[in-house]
Amino acid sequence: MGSPDVIVVGGGVAGIAAAVSLALAGASVHLVEARRRLGGRATSFVDAPTGEVLDNCQHVALGCCTRYRRLLDLLGATDALRWHATQYWVEAADGDRERVSRIRPGVLPAPLHFAGSFAAAGFLTLEEKLAIAAGIRELAATSRGQWEDRTFAAWLDAAAQPEGARRKFWEPVIVSACNAWPDRVSASPAIKVFQEGLLASRDAAMMGVPRVPLVRLYEEVPALLGATGGRVLLGHAATSIQPRLVTMADGSTVRAGRVICALPLEKAVVAVRDERGEVDRGLTLLASRQTFSPIVGVHLDFDRPVMEIPHAVLVGAATQWVFGHEGDGRRLHAVVSGAAGWVEWSQEQIVEQVVADLAARFPRSMRGATCTRARVVKERRATFEATPSFERARRVAARWEQAVSLAGDYTDTDWPATMEGATISGFEAARRLGGRIR
Repeated sequence: MGSPDVIVVGGGVAGIAAAVSLALAGASVHLVEARRRLGGRATSFVDAPTGEVLDNCQHVALGCCTRYRRLLDLLGATDALRWHATQYWVEAADGDRERVSRIRPGVLPAPLHFAGSFAAAGFLTLEEKLAIAAGIRELAATSRGQWEDRTFAAWLDAAAQPEGARRKFWEPVIVSACNAWPDRVSASPAIKVFQEGLLASRDAAMMGVPRVPLVRLYEEVPALLGATGGRVLLGHAATSIQPRLVTMADGSTVRAGRVICALPLEKAVVAVRDERGEVDRGLTLLASRQTFSPIVGVHLDFDRPVMEIPHAVLVGAATQWVFGHEGDGRRLHAVVSGAAGWVEWSQEQIVEQVVADLAARFPRSMRGATCTRARVVKERRATFEATPSFERARRVAARWEQAVSLAGDYTDTDWPATMEGATISGFEAARRLGGRIR
């Protein structure tokens, strides 16, 4: 494998961000990944029955995800996302009449840019709108650090949010963004989601939906690393990671000037050692507080178009979001975050629930339509839960001062488990080693 300037272990978004940043600064970088594809949790797989490349789950970028968007620029993949300014919130239909509320920026400047469409939204009562508006005003002035030790549910209590507002507005946003329910997630990252993704600017809440399988976003990584003498090494698992030495599963070793560990926390805590070969205590503490939250993704094909809009928040449904494949209302991808109950269901039960939720909201197009193919993807350990206990440990245990530099969404990024947080951590790890991203 040679002796590169830097070895980055872990080919997820954080590892890719670190490796590309360093390569563009002139370093030779080896990016080592145990699997046969890049992307980590944000990647694709080949569906065996059809041979089709499918994403493990629908991933979405927001306008406020400036670091992740910069990474896409560096990878030449900016055009691989289609951006949507409008969000579609769909209630259960009234007979055959579909009830769709369109939330989009209006003429007012931020943070009032959604005021017009929010006032016209049909899925909330006047009482709920007034309560949410008061809550958003309070949220805009809230210091996140003061709420790190309490849950977002506690913040909702303090803000006197009624049940309907929680169920129809606050929960869909937080569960989708944080992959955790309000009574589990620390209020600090949840508040950040609203402050950065809703209120910061007119474009902050724009949704970027990949137009291609996720794995294709990373196609330029080998060339970028190769330009400075680096390599992408797929199918190579590391068992021990020390400041200048990485030991592989086959017993071979690779030396480098510096090492970045971009493995998931549960793997990093097993592999990372200091110069004396001892386990990092900070990682051990953080890993002891880590809990996981599952996500269920459901790929559906119908015999005819069943959804005309590009995506939908299903208000009041068990299924939270549905995305249409580009230009094709026959192919849908449903997403259920915080899906602890769902992962115990069979594929048939999951598909039945999703189809029922769609039929209740799109009765005319769904009536008589046949689901011709369904593929359920269960990710039991999709993300960490940003609980108050975990957030406290993040602040002291997962910074970047270790002898082995850390990159991962679990580090101290202020974000929940997101592609933006992973990218921030990768860029920061590279910056500490001399990489510069402008």
